[in-house]
Amino acid sequence: MKITAVKPWVIETDWDLRPGDEGPRALTRRQFVFVKVETDEGVTGWGEITTYPGRVANRVAHRFVGELGEVLIGQDPTEIEAIWNQIFRNLTYLGTRGATTAAISGIDIALWDILGKSLDRPIFRLLGGPVRDRIALYTHPPEPQEPIQAAEDAKRIVASGHRAFKMDPMSHSLPSRGVRYMDGEISAQGEEEAVEITAAVREAVGPQIEILIDAHGNFNVPTAIRLANKLAPYGIHWFEEPVPVESYSALKQVRDRVSVPISVGERLHTRFEFVPIFENNLADFVMPDVTWTGGISELKKIATMAEAYYVPISPHDASGPINVVAGAQVMMTVPNFYKLETMRYDLGGYDIFVDHPLDIRQGDLYLSERPGLGINLDEEFLDAHAIM
Repeated sequence: MKITAVKPWVIETDWDLRPGDEGPRALTRRQFVFVKVETDEGVTGWGEITTYPGRVANRVAHRFVGELGEVLIGQDPTEIEAIWNQIFRNLTYLGTRGATTAAISGIDIALWDILGKSLDRPIFRLLGGPVRDRIALYTHPPEPQEPIQAAEDAKRIVASGHRAFKMDPMSHSLPSRGVRYMDGEISAQGEEEAVEITAAVREAVGPQIEILIDAHGNFNVPTAIRLANKLAPYGIHWFEEPVPVESYSALKQVRDRVSVPISVGERLHTRFEFVPIFENNLADFVMPDVTWTGGISELKKIATMAEAYYVPISPHDASGPINVVAGAQVMMTVPNFYKLETMRYDLGGYDIFVDHPLDIRQGDLYLSERPGLGINLDEEFLDAHAIM
């Protein structure tokens, strides 16, 4: 079997932010980046690249995948490890962060999909087999703006059966000029509103639900420390990305002076950038993104590294259905798994892309025995909504 083509798409479509039972539809335009790898035996694989960096990054990733595809034509798609290293090492002069690992991720996921389909086995069966029968999820409410609505949104998540959710009660108080980190500070009013929102949400959902707080790397060291400790009395399960990702020293200062667990990793690329996290005890949880950090191959390696340090792993997800399913395929085989992130508790919005809706029941995702990823994308829909 040989690779005959690698095709990327950047598509743009309306995305429904709220399920139908939450009142009027709240549509927003979203971009997704998908990858298809074709072979001479008619077996095709699907991959995805995270769209979280935004429109410019989507175009860069699309170009990288297209150019890398020309290099891969004629190669055996089942030689996944060789292809991963070939791409990674050939691009090191461009840097191993960002577009490089994003492109690798999309291709790697597609190659695992091909391998599974060629062997008529789901990917998790090829990674050592399952250690659980379902994937626990955590999800997001709409961005909290004030306590009353935030509490109502949180109660809907709990009613859906989810046992954990993540929110950023600070975000609405920060500048929205496209650069979130400027001085790393938040106003006294914004800080107090974050406390009020978190307190209201905790009261609404009770003590058993895990509340995760995402700081999005927006704060300097003293601000992050102050916020984490102010929110600590409300039993938050973790405080995520307290400072920008570039400084391990800043992260260590926060880690040493807060009373809540720390989670990092969505903006770390490959196992190599996780080494300082583990060696210096900088996080209680890690959260690599399978569509960003290097694909299924790399997510499995990072999970095994984390296992050796007894650190739970909880893959990040900011994109589409393959992001969710690819991460879940790996986590089925990982003993030190915490929960898998999803954008909303109702992922019916993904149905327009895929041939099989995601099977989510009471806050858990169930994978099937269908081969590869277990889902395929609708190519006609992608073509109809492609902007690149």
